[in-house]
Amino acid sequence: MAGFDNAVFAVILYAVLALGAWATVDAIIRPAAGYVATGKLSKPAWVAITAIATLVVYAFGVLSFLGLPAIVAIIVYLVDVRPALRGLQSGNSSW
Repeated sequence: MAGFDNAVFAVILYAVLALGAWATVDAIIRPAAGYVATGKLSKPAWVAITAIATLVVYAFGVLSFLGLPAIVAIIVYLVDVRPALRGLQSGNSSW
């Protein structure tokens, strides 16, 4: 049963690393003015947050003391900041 557990944790680790890499690349390609226009942190801040979070997950693992907040940071970018930036670029606004 330990082999199955290790396989599940490996899949979760690689999935989180892929999400972190995607979030970092997405933060890099978005225009800096969009971050200011949506009232979020600046572009360098989000690039640093997502990149450091991905490195922390890689270095310490998913279920470590630092890994869980790193996953939260990646998820916050993907579910809060990214949709706001995409909505701004496509002209969709809830206001």
